[in-house]
Amino acid sequence: MFSSTRRRSVIPGFGLTLGFSLLYLTFIFLIPVGSLLLYTSLMSWEEFWRAISHPQVVASYKLSFSAAFIGAAINLVFGALVAWVLVRYSFPGKRLVDGLIDLPFALPTAVAGIALVTLYASTGWVGQYFHAFGIRIAYTQVGVVLALTYIGLPFVVRTVQPVLEDLEAELEEASASLGASRLTTVRRVILPALLPALLTGFALAFARAIGEYGSVVFISGNLPYKTEITPLLIVAKAEQYDYNGAAAIGTVMLLAAFVMLLVINFLQWWSSRRFAH
Repeated sequence: MFSSTRRRSVIPGFGLTLGFSLLYLTFIFLIPVGSLLLYTSLMSWEEFWRAISHPQVVASYKLSFSAAFIGAAINLVFGALVAWVLVRYSFPGKRLVDGLIDLPFALPTAVAGIALVTLYASTGWVGQYFHAFGIRIAYTQVGVVLALTYIGLPFVVRTVQPVLEDLEAELEEASASLGASRLTTVRRVILPALLPALLTGFALAFARAIGEYGSVVFISGNLPYKTEITPLLIVAKAEQYDYNGAAAIGTVMLLAAFVMLLVINFLQWWSSRRFAH
C-alpha cells in the first residue's frame, strides 16, 4: 500500500479560494471599471475629445499632475531622510514619530484638509506668519502641493524603511575605512541600494496624489483654471448631471492610473532582477 504524502491544507482548496478571489475582484474592481469604460464607449469620439480637451479640464490636468509630481519629489527627498533617521538613530519619542508617519493613512482626508486650512489660512496658526510677508498658502496652488505632499509621505518612508533596515551598516564602515568620503559613500554605496525603493515610493506617492480629493478640496479654494483639481472637476460634472463629461475625464484618470501601475510593477521587477544578480 502506498501512503499518501500529500498534506491537507488548513485553508480551502485552490478552486474555492480562486472563485472567491475572482468574485471579490469582479464586484470591487471589474464591474465599476467596466461600467465606466462602457459608458464612455457610448460617446462619439467628438464628444469624448470635447469633454477631455476643454480648457478648464486641461487646466485641471496641469495642476493635478504637476502638483502631484512636485509633492512626490519633495517626499522623495525628505521621506528618505525621515526613513534614515528612524532606522539608523535612537532618540526619545522614536516610536511616536514612527507612528505619526502613518497618520495620513488613518486620518480621514476631509479632516486632514480642514486641519491644513486651519493651520495655513491667512488667519491660521502658521499661515498668519507667512501672510505678514505677503505669502499665501491656503487657496493657492502652493496649498494643493502641501496637501499632496502630506498624503504622499508615508508611501516613500514605508517603502525605503525596510530596505534601509536590511542594508548593513558595515558596508558604510568598510567604505569609510577605504578612504571614501561621506559623499562618495552615499553616492556609491547607499544610493544604489536605495534607488529602486526610492523610485517605487515616488511612483506610489505620485499615483496616490493624482486621485486625491478630500484633503485638497478645502485648501485649494477650487478656483477654475487656477486651483481646481481634476477629481474635483469630475465630482462637479456629476453633480451637474453631466455624466458624459464626468465619465470621459474619469477614463483619462483611469488610464493615467494604469500607466502608473505599469511603472510601479516595472520598478519592482527591475529591483528584483537587480538584486538577484
